[in-house]
Amino acid sequence: MSNKHLAVDVGGTFVDFVLFDEMTGEVVIEKVPSAGRLERRFLEGIDRLGLSLADLRTIIHGSTLVINTILQESGARIGLITTQGFRDVLELGRGNRAEIYNLFYKPPPPLVPRYLRYEVPERINRFGEVLQPLDEEEAHRVVSGLKKQNVEGIAICFLHAYADPSHEKRMAQIVAQVFPEAHISISSDIIREWREFERCSTTVLNAYVKPKMAAYLAALDQALRAQDFQGTLNIMQSSGGMTSSAAAQNGPIRTLQSGPAGGVIGAAALGAKLDRPNLVSADVGGTSFDVSLIVRGRPFEKSSAKVNGRPVLQPTVDIVSIGAGGGSIAWLDEAGGLRVGPKSAEADPGPACLGMGGQEPTVTDAQVVLGYLDPEYYLGRRMVLDRKAAEAAIQSRIADPLGLSLTAAASGIVRLTNSNMTYAIRNITIERGHDPRQFSLVAFGGGGGLFAGSLMEELEMAQAIIPVSPATFSAWGLLNADFREDLARTSVGPLADLHPDELGEMLAEMESESLDKLKGDGISVETVTVERFADLRYLGQEHALRVPIYAADIKENGHDALRARFDTLHEKAYAHALPQLPVELVNLRVSAIGLRRKPEILELLGEAQPRASSQKASRQLYLGGNKDPLECPVYDRERLNPGERLVGPAIIEEWTCTSLVLAGQQAEVDVYGNLILTAT
Repeated sequence: MSNKHLAVDVGGTFVDFVLFDEMTGEVVIEKVPSAGRLERRFLEGIDRLGLSLADLRTIIHGSTLVINTILQESGARIGLITTQGFRDVLELGRGNRAEIYNLFYKPPPPLVPRYLRYEVPERINRFGEVLQPLDEEEAHRVVSGLKKQNVEGIAICFLHAYADPSHEKRMAQIVAQVFPEAHISISSDIIREWREFERCSTTVLNAYVKPKMAAYLAALDQALRAQDFQGTLNIMQSSGGMTSSAAAQNGPIRTLQSGPAGGVIGAAALGAKLDRPNLVSADVGGTSFDVSLIVRGRPFEKSSAKVNGRPVLQPTVDIVSIGAGGGSIAWLDEAGGLRVGPKSAEADPGPACLGMGGQEPTVTDAQVVLGYLDPEYYLGRRMVLDRKAAEAAIQSRIADPLGLSLTAAASGIVRLTNSNMTYAIRNITIERGHDPRQFSLVAFGGGGGLFAGSLMEELEMAQAIIPVSPATFSAWGLLNADFREDLARTSVGPLADLHPDELGEMLAEMESESLDKLKGDGISVETVTVERFADLRYLGQEHALRVPIYAADIKENGHDALRARFDTLHEKAYAHALPQLPVELVNLRVSAIGLRRKPEILELLGEAQPRASSQKASRQLYLGGNKDPLECPVYDRERLNPGERLVGPAIIEEWTCTSLVLAGQQAEVDVYGNLILTAT
C-alpha cells in the first residue's frame, strides 16, 4: 500500500494542498483558487501535483462548508420533533439579552419556523427514569405531517435524552420507516449533555447542514473513487482530531471549525520541535483572522461555541475569529469613519487587483499600493496583479471621500487591519490573564508574513515565527492531527457523594464506547491514548472548570487530589479559590485519541552566506505612514540558508507568501528554515 498522504484545506480564497511521502519524508505544496465547485478544485490541485490517486493512502480534508452554510443561512429546510410542551425552547433560548447594553438587540431567528416544530407526548426525567412512554401513534402522525411539508431533514431533541436516549432512538426508527428520505439528527447521537436550549440548538444546526455536507462528501468520494482512489477520506474536526468521512456526514456539526483547527495543531507541533511551548497561533487568510492560544504545548479547548449567535455544544479548539484578511473590504461608515471588514471580497470576484471584476478596495489592494506585494510575482508569477485597479478602488472609495492621498489611505487600511488583529490577540491573552510578552507568535496563512512584524511590535511579544510555506501551513497542520472521538455525560451531584468505584465504572463505560467509535468506519490506528476530564464547580456556581482526571483519582480517597487540582485551576483562572466550599460534578468527558505518524520537521543543509547571495531586487515601500517611500531590499526565501540574518526594513518573498521585516527588527533563518523575527 502507498505511504503517501494528502492534506487539503479549503479557505475563503484558495484551496491548499500538502503532499507527504512517509518513505522519503518529502513534502510538496500546491494552491488553487477556491471559487467554483470544490470537488473540481480538489481534482485540479491533485492534477497540478502530478499525482495519481491510486498512489494515495489517505486524504485529510479541512472544510469550511459547515460554518459557511450557517453563516450564510443557506442550509436545508428542516423540521424539529421535541417533547410535548417544549416546542418553543429553540426560540425562547435563555430568556435573556445576550448584549445587555444594546437596547436594539434581537436574537437570531430560529432556523426552524414554529409551524415546522412538532411535539410528541413522552417524558424522561434527569435520572433516566421514564415518566411517560413515547406515544408512537402520535409520533407516526407527526412524521407524516413533516413529510407533507417537504422538509429535507428532521432534528429530534427530547427533554433529558442525555440521561436515557431510548425514546429518541425509537423516534428515529419511526422517522426512518415513515419518511426514509429524510436526513435524521438526534441529540443523543450529537451530544449527551444537559442544557436543553444549547443541546436543541446543536441538534438543529447539525440537521440544518447535514444534507449539504453529506451530498458534498458523497460527491467528493465518488469523484475520487472514479479516479481509482483506494485509500481513506478523513475529515478534520473542531476538536483538532480527525474522523472518517462517514462520521462527518452523520455529524457534520463536529467539523464547524475544521479549517482553522488544522493551523492550531500545526503550530503546536512546530512549537514542540522548537521547544517553545507557549504560542499564539495566528492565521491570516483571505477572509478571516483566526487566533488561538497554546500553553505548555496544548491548544486551549472549550466545550461550546457560538456561530451567528447560535450555541453549539461540541468540543472545539478555542479559536477567536474576526473578519480581517487579505480580501477584507475597506469602507466608510455613516459618520465617515474608515472601517475594514468583516465583509470580504472572497475568491469571487476577489480584490480589485485580481482583475476578476472586484470593485471594492481590500487589504490586498492596499498592500499592492504600498509596495508590499510585487504585482509581477504574485503566486510565483502564476498571476499578475492589476496595480491600477487597486489604486482606482482605493482612490475613489476611500482616499477622495476622506481627502487623503492614495498612499495615506492605503496605509490607513493596513494599520486599521493590524489594530483589529491586535485586539483579537489581546482577547485571548491579556483579557484571560496571560501576558503576550511571554508568548511567541506563529504567523501563517497567505498574509501571515506581512502582519507578523507589526503584531509582534504592537504586543511586545518575544518573537514571531514565520514557518516554512506559511500559506499552506494549515494544510500541513492537518497532517499532524490524530484520530479523535469525544464523549460527554452529564452527572450533576456533589463530588463527595460519588464513590471512586462508581466514578471508575462511569469512565470505563465511556472509554469503551469512545474506543468502539474510534475503531469504527474503517479507521485503522496502531496506538490509542485516552484522556479523561471532569467539569467541576463550587456549589452554587453556574459555570464549571474542566479538570483532568488521573488514575489515582478513581482510587480510595482519590477525590482529595481531584478537588485540590480544581482549587488550583480556579485560583489561576479567577484569582481566588474557596477550598471550604463543597464541589459539584457536572459533566464527565472522555477523549479517545488514535495516534498517527506525523511528517518530520527536517533540518536544512547549507551554511550561512552573505546577504547579497539571497537578495534578488530592491523595491520602494511606504512604511509606518511615511509620505516618502523607502528603498528596501527584496530577498528570495528559497535562497536563504540557516543562520542567515536580515535586518529590516526588508521584504522576503516566496511563491505563496511575502514577509515584511520592519525597521528595528531582524529576521534570522533557523536550522529548519523558519524565519524568526525579533527586535534588534
